[in-house]
Amino acid sequence: MSRNPMHVLKVSPALLCMILVVVAEPVRAQAVSDAQILKALTPTPNAPRTRGLTLGPQTPAPPPGGTADTAFVDSLRSRSSRSLSLGEREKLDTVAAAKPQIDLPMEFERSSDVLQGQALENANSLGRALSDPSMRGQTFMIAGHTDARGSDALNLRLSERRADALKQFLVRTYGLPAVNLITVGYGKSRLKNPNDPEGQENRRVQAANMLQAKSASR
Repeated sequence: MSRNPMHVLKVSPALLCMILVVVAEPVRAQAVSDAQILKALTPTPNAPRTRGLTLGPQTPAPPPGGTADTAFVDSLRSRSSRSLSLGEREKLDTVAAAKPQIDLPMEFERSSDVLQGQALENANSLGRALSDPSMRGQTFMIAGHTDARGSDALNLRLSERRADALKQFLVRTYGLPAVNLITVGYGKSRLKNPNDPEGQENRRVQAANMLQAKSASR
């Protein structure tokens, strides 16, 4: 028995519409809970460093005592992101690489630093996590990153604005001490997914616990 071609034609448009809806549906940035952030930013003694998905590594607590890195981080606590030199940005990235950290997806509008939608949701999660009593007195790096669209200079400035916008939100909404939040922008120089330079996963904010409890409480 042969199939009725008209029956196939009647079904195909419906299937095609379903496919088009799925393809057209934008992929939302991942929502990150305050519990996930708190876990990622809490140093784990004697735990090997591992890399997760967007949640970043948990890092063993560093040995106590003053170091050159501690003095360097302290020197940045009252600085704006725009005041950091290239050398200071590079050194801060090196120091932060060994600290507990997490990447937060941030869906900003094109060329905008306004927190809304998923970006605002993740900003609130970060605020609740940093307000936890276990985080009191710590110093945190807030680093902005963009995708590859646009010039180096434009993206650097945009990433700085976004990091500063998040800092201002945390200070205003959650009462976090501004001096304990170091902001920096890296533009498109550190793509999370180099294979897709314009991918949304590159539009993110990186938070790192710089573990400055004693100096931050002065």
